[in-house]
Amino acid sequence: MTGYIVERFLADEQATLRLGEDLALALSRGDVLALHGDLGTGKTTLARSLIRAIAGDPELEVPSPTFTLVQVYEGRLPIQHFDLYRLSSEEELDELGFDDALEQGAALVEWPEKAGHRMPPSAIRIELSESGAGRLARIVVPDAAAGARISRSFAARDFLQRSGWGEASRSYFTGDASARAYEIVSLEGQAPRILMNSPELVLGPPVRDGKAYAEIAHTARSVAAFVALDRVLHEAGVSVPEIYAQDFENGFLLIEHLGAEGFLVDGKPVKERYEAAAELLAMTHGKTWPDRIEVAPGVVHTVPPFDREAMLIEVELLLDWYVPAVTGKPADAALHDEYRRLWNALIDRLDKVEKSLVQRDFHSPNIIWRAERTGFDRLGIIDFQDALIGPAAYDVASLAMDARVTVPEEIEAASVKAYVAARQAAGAFDEEDFREAYAIMAAQRNSKILGIFVRLDRRDGKPDYLKHLPRIRDYLRRALAHPALAELRDFYQVHGFTEDAEL
Repeated sequence: MTGYIVERFLADEQATLRLGEDLALALSRGDVLALHGDLGTGKTTLARSLIRAIAGDPELEVPSPTFTLVQVYEGRLPIQHFDLYRLSSEEELDELGFDDALEQGAALVEWPEKAGHRMPPSAIRIELSESGAGRLARIVVPDAAAGARISRSFAARDFLQRSGWGEASRSYFTGDASARAYEIVSLEGQAPRILMNSPELVLGPPVRDGKAYAEIAHTARSVAAFVALDRVLHEAGVSVPEIYAQDFENGFLLIEHLGAEGFLVDGKPVKERYEAAAELLAMTHGKTWPDRIEVAPGVVHTVPPFDREAMLIEVELLLDWYVPAVTGKPADAALHDEYRRLWNALIDRLDKVEKSLVQRDFHSPNIIWRAERTGFDRLGIIDFQDALIGPAAYDVASLAMDARVTVPEEIEAASVKAYVAARQAAGAFDEEDFREAYAIMAAQRNSKILGIFVRLDRRDGKPDYLKHLPRIRDYLRRALAHPALAELRDFYQVHGFTEDAEL
């Protein structure tokens, strides 16, 4: 896409409000919206809706900046609202901090022609005009990346329209380390729902044997994976979202909003909740899972194996990203060879352990706590599309060594104990084999995460993930304490992989 031009007919004020939300959900740092239109064409309505959507506050007071020239708002990203009608020269933009605004967030500019040559050529032009009984919005986006984002947001609105929710209000809910994003959509008289925006996975360049990283790691490529696993998990007694509408081709789902209470209290782990989640895992690991699931006529999702190459390509992220960031130089061939040798030996030990459905990211951001319910229904599970068939211990390690929150050793131990007790109560269970697999999988996962969080900073411009590194290193030290990992522990210590380091 070399640029993007689209016209949207606005039949009434509500349509203008919805346009503001659609644009707000597409904005990114550095975007400039140049708002053009005569008096009475809805510029104020559009600006107010857009700013409220970014701020996440539908009642936010949004005064006109006619006299102040600029108003600043915080939210999903900072946005500055400029009204340049009273600007006497382009130089005054320096006093307003116009260039700084673009570095910090986004900008919405009324009377942009007053900025002259200072308006960036990539500015998104929005022209509002009268059109019959309504108004017409013509949107011109010179930048291809911004055009793709806005086009995607309009596609989401069109999906809602096809699903009977075209008049719903949209607000940003959350994103994750992938390209997926989630919104809360609200319609009068209905319970809020979640819009899952999950474009088809872009594989990226080949990294080994002609395959991209995502192919080797078996990352889900479309929403069909979510739909398939949602179905089998529901049938197994796990509380997962009901799916109300789906668009496999474009990657949209309209799903149930399971609740707003997170799994933590004041950002800290609660022992009883972690134990309950461990018991839920024990229940699921006692079942037999299909590896082929029919999603729709002619659409079958195959649940991949968590095989050797997937495990290796993940742990090698530590060498590819973490090591260069800490040492200032890439890992050499000898280091790679020894690292792979050690990990291959540990993966060999997993041949004997129990295999089950591995949800892969079974930790606090993906679990909703519903205190008013009972049993397993208290736990709403919302992220499982990357599930594999592999060592059952992996998800227990994912939970008990939660990457996003510091789990004290006593809560980790209590979680593992609750899992073991539930498995033993259900029948024969080899605790010794499980605990060895738990240590190996915890070391594998946390080695991978050290690399991923650095990659998110260095490649994807998401530095907030670096704050988690000290926790991940501590988890890695815990996992490496198991006797089966003694040789790997010595290797990590010699090369300083588990030492505290500033990036």
